[in-house]
Amino acid sequence: MTYVVTDNCIRCKYTDCVEVCPVDCFYEGENFLVIHPDECIDCGVCEPECPAEAIKPDTEPGLDKWLKINTEFASIWPNITVKRDAMPEAKEMDGVEGKYEQYFSPNPGQGD
Repeated sequence: MTYVVTDNCIRCKYTDCVEVCPVDCFYEGENFLVIHPDECIDCGVCEPECPAEAIKPDTEPGLDKWLKINTEFASIWPNITVKRDAMPEAKEMDGVEGKYEQYFSPNPGQGD
């Protein structure tokens, strides 16, 4: 099992999760975070830290797409280990449906 970041992180990008991760397995895109599944130790400390509830265990049904997305982008985006401010539109974007199709950016973030 591993944890994955899902749709609701897009255009919110809260980074509370990266601050508590003991193995620094978060990677930063322009408007989204991902978890590297090969680095995640399945401790689960990140899940309750996400204000958008965008982090889920990959054992939940229907998360195959997100495991694939997390795997792909964790290999090309920079590592992030420090908490930063969420995106300016985070509160209004929290809970918006279909964010991947509408807003996802494959561009890397700044990382550490």
